[in-house]
Amino acid sequence: MGAEYLRVAGKNVDRLAALSDGVFAFAMTLLVLDLRVPPVEHVHSEGDLLGALAALGPRAVTVVLSFLTLGIFWVGQQAQLNLLERTDQRLTWIHLAFLLAVTAVPFSTALLGTFIGYRTALITYWLVILLLGLVLLAAWTYTEHAGLVKDEVEPSVRQAVRRRIVLAQALYAVGAALCVPGTAWSITFIYLLQLNYALAPRIRPLSRL
Repeated sequence: MGAEYLRVAGKNVDRLAALSDGVFAFAMTLLVLDLRVPPVEHVHSEGDLLGALAALGPRAVTVVLSFLTLGIFWVGQQAQLNLLERTDQRLTWIHLAFLLAVTAVPFSTALLGTFIGYRTALITYWLVILLLGLVLLAAWTYTEHAGLVKDEVEPSVRQAVRRRIVLAQALYAVGAALCVPGTAWSITFIYLLQLNYALAPRIRPLSRL
């Protein structure tokens, strides 16, 4: 019975992609909810309102940063799913673990936005990004091992998927290390890295990871 169940469970790539879309959309929405309108009782003039909006600056910075992060990882996961001939129950659970890490992004974002000058908050934020990358790499490693990739996918594309994840995580680690002189260095570096992945022209028809 167990073997028969494994043959039919978690086979639909489209359903997995649809679930991923929903989780990413929800996580992205939660990011914005951390930006709250200043309380009316604290605003009595234009100056008060401007000051209250300025105080939201750190949260706004981290919200945009995390929106970019989630967008890049969503594209990365979709790139993998688009290369699948099929999925199976084990791969589905690996991607579910990836989605669990996605749901942690709003928390790490709120933590960093509240304590933007603290290295502990920055390292926590980076650890969530690291977890996302490691699980996505595990998903691709299993995909290749289980023979779930489409036959027409070239070896160079398979290598590019793995290489992009490893390179991106190495660069994120550099960004995290820059918090030693100050978290502003780390955030600036990660911002530039995110913009590169989001805006750099494509060299191959493979979405960026």
